[in-house]
Amino acid sequence: MTVTIRDARPGDEARWRELWQDYLAFYEVTVNGGITNSTWRRVFDPASAIFMRVAEVDGEVMGFTLSLTHEGTWIDGRDCYLEDLFVDPGARGKGVGRALMDDLVLLCKQNGWSRLYWHTNAQNKRARALYDSYVESDGHIRYRISF
Repeated sequence: MTVTIRDARPGDEARWRELWQDYLAFYEVTVNGGITNSTWRRVFDPASAIFMRVAEVDGEVMGFTLSLTHEGTWIDGRDCYLEDLFVDPGARGKGVGRALMDDLVLLCKQNGWSRLYWHTNAQNKRARALYDSYVESDGHIRYRISF
């Protein structure tokens, strides 16, 4: 099985929306349709820091990452924040998630970004096994206030 990682294209929208809905269901959350539409638009907006990479297997999109870059106060360069990573359940355990992570690591190095960071649910054992193979948790706990 060959996994190809590439930038998202407008023609990926229907498949991404399927995967996005599966991703939201996995985390048992609901996102307003307007936000989903806005997320898709921002991926292709040159003024937006959000970018999407997709994993293709045999010509079908089987996973994606949504990330963004930003300045930081503890670095001179840019940070890359991996906000979302999802792999179709039928493709899990076949290297698709690792290919997506390896792609982000390479993008960070190629672009001179200072750090790549992300978070995941503590109960998401499969994702944590993948992430732990890259780096140990730094021990930080996330806090979030929603408005």
